[in-house]
Amino acid sequence: MPELPRVEGPSQRERLAGARTIAVPGCNVTALTFAFVPLVADHLVAPSSLSAVLAVGPSGAGKKPTPTNAAAELIGQAVPYSPDGSHRHNPEVQQNLRNASGQSVQLTFAPVLVPMARGILATAHAQVKPGVTRAMLRASFERHLDGEPFVGLLPEGEWPRTGDVLGSNRVAIGVGLDERAGQAVIVTAIDNLGKGTAGAAIQNINLALGLDECLGLSINGVAP
Repeated sequence: MPELPRVEGPSQRERLAGARTIAVPGCNVTALTFAFVPLVADHLVAPSSLSAVLAVGPSGAGKKPTPTNAAAELIGQAVPYSPDGSHRHNPEVQQNLRNASGQSVQLTFAPVLVPMARGILATAHAQVKPGVTRAMLRASFERHLDGEPFVGLLPEGEWPRTGDVLGSNRVAIGVGLDERAGQAVIVTAIDNLGKGTAGAAIQNINLALGLDECLGLSINGVAP
C-alpha cells in the first residue's frame, strides 16, 4: 500500500521504486488498514480494541465457485464467513498497523457476504483514549491522507456508500465518535476489484516503473 506510513526505514513509495516483486494486499485488508492506520499511528485509540464488520460482495470472497457465492443462493440474504477471528488476512492487517505505529494490535473482524456483485463497506470501531475528541479523530485522518490521490475523507456527518467508488481505485472514508460508548467509528468504502485488487496493483506497478502513480486509473472499469 503506497499510502501506508511506516515508523522505521524508507517509506512505502520509496520501497516500491524499482521493485521487481510486489504483493498487493487483499480487499478486506485494504478497507481495514485505511480505517485504522491514522488512529493507531497517532496513538488515539486503544490498540487492543479494534473491531469491524464488513459488508462484502461475493467477488471479494475469492474466485473459487461455491454455492454460497452463487447469485441464486445469495440474493435475499446475508451470509457471514470467518467471523470468529479465523480470517486468513487478519495477520496482514495487524502487520500493516504494526509497521505504521510501532505497536502490536488486537483485531477482530467479521466479513458478511451481501447480494451486490462488487464492493466492500467496512464499519470499524476502536476505543478512544481519554481526552480524544471528534475533532482530533478527523485531524488525524486529514493529516495522514493529505495529498493522497485516491483517498478521500468525507465531510463531517457524511458516510460513504459502495456505489460512490464503484469501478474505481478510490477509498471513501467517514469518521465519527460515539461519545456515549467512547468509540471511534470509521466507515470505509472500496471496490474490491479496484483499490482492493487490480487498481492497487496498477498503482504499485506505476510506482515501481517510475511512472505517474495515477496512470491508467482515471477511468472506472465496471465489468462485471
